[in-house]
Amino acid sequence: MKPIDFVFYTVYISSLQGVTQLEKGRVRMSDRAPITSRLAGFIAGFSPASLPRSVFDYTRTLAYDGIGVLYAATHPSVTASQGIGDLAEAIGGSGGATLIGRGRKIDCVSAALANGTLGYAADYEPHHPEAILHPVAVMGPTALAIAETEGRSGAEFLAAIALGCEVTYRVSMAMNPRELYARGFHPSAIAGSFGAAAAAAYLLRLNQEQVVRTLGLAALQTSGLLAWQDDPREDARPFQMGLAARNGVMSAMLAKGGFGAPDRVFDGGHSVLNAYSGVASGAPLTAGLGEVWDGVAELAIKPYPCVSFLHPALDALDELMRTHKLNSPDIAKIELRFAEAGAHCVDDNPLKGHSAQYILPIRAAMGRLSYLDLFEDRRETVPEVARLAASAGVIRDRGEFDARFPDFYVGEVILTLADGRKVSATSDVARGYPERPLPADELDRKFAEVVGCVAVPERVALLAKTAKGLAEAPDVTALAALLGEPPHVPTH
Repeated sequence: MKPIDFVFYTVYISSLQGVTQLEKGRVRMSDRAPITSRLAGFIAGFSPASLPRSVFDYTRTLAYDGIGVLYAATHPSVTASQGIGDLAEAIGGSGGATLIGRGRKIDCVSAALANGTLGYAADYEPHHPEAILHPVAVMGPTALAIAETEGRSGAEFLAAIALGCEVTYRVSMAMNPRELYARGFHPSAIAGSFGAAAAAAYLLRLNQEQVVRTLGLAALQTSGLLAWQDDPREDARPFQMGLAARNGVMSAMLAKGGFGAPDRVFDGGHSVLNAYSGVASGAPLTAGLGEVWDGVAELAIKPYPCVSFLHPALDALDELMRTHKLNSPDIAKIELRFAEAGAHCVDDNPLKGHSAQYILPIRAAMGRLSYLDLFEDRRETVPEVARLAASAGVIRDRGEFDARFPDFYVGEVILTLADGRKVSATSDVARGYPERPLPADELDRKFAEVVGCVAVPERVALLAKTAKGLAEAPDVTALAALLGEPPHVPTH
């Protein structure tokens, strides 16, 4: 054999052995980490065609609602958006991702951080009651940052949102959202990092092995404490959604570049599931994967800009005032009965959007609830709100209400009237839940109302049209351009 033939033969045999070892490695990976491997394979093979038509159509509605709320957060009163936007402008590198409301483009990671913070700032975005999640707030900004930079279509943008919401839901259910709350963790932030990682990995078209590493890197970055409830400015609350979006984008980009990572974060070793929960189970991560889309189909659209725990109570309050033809002066006292497991979140919380003693009086006294009420204290400017707020209280239920939480945020509103009578009403499924969907005209009114706080009517209409037409759009350029425009606060 000639020397050159020998060299070729040696290289050829070595390459075959390498392939064989690689294939063996893949088998070992499948055996060693079946959950992580299967989830990664699903993400790597995902496409818009993977979604049932009904799920894709509902994602369009969810995205439309989320886009309106996202842009509304550019209002100057929303301090979180101002602070995070200033930081992103100062440190953001050059890139192709729009910084919402700032009229410029920066790198994907910084854009995801800033825009993800805006996604949850108004507390008016779609949520998942059972899993205690706000995934659209994370996935919209995540998908926008990558889709705009990579030139992906509107349909791919929407599909990424659906995929991210589904993965977020599965991780939350695997960890057990009630257990996360009991330990002081925020499910939206913890699980949201994995949803953002999935959405980013799909849009970057990563292969299975790269997705495994993306999930591993997301696990290393997971964070999210309910300690944000002690920040009366409401900056820390949405900041955690920004972190989740940033974590997902950074993880996918690092994995694409070959960065190493744990390869069995959902299976063994120092599993992320066991790190956050003492009752974790990997089963929800893969059960019915690709067939059941409860992470999307069970999302609720908010009719009220406040913590979702209070939505059934607000429905009950509206029912009482309508049924008994009550006006605010007719009410002497407001009480809310709520589950003990979630009462700490709504009982005199320093955050106005999470305080029953603030939210219920505003609705009763003013007949409406605006997201700007979370940032401008009406107790200081509206005497009737101050009066009712001083009367309001929360009764912590350790019985039926507590047993049904978090599957249901059951709320009983008890009004003591000025004439001494007491009337009450209970609700467990709020308007906006899939069982009680908001009609299209109410969704349009909500969009026009929130976006109208930061844009003139012509721009409101154009953004609505663009958001509704994403499924047919060749890219997200038009959407990003509209969202990039600085806010215009109308004068009245």
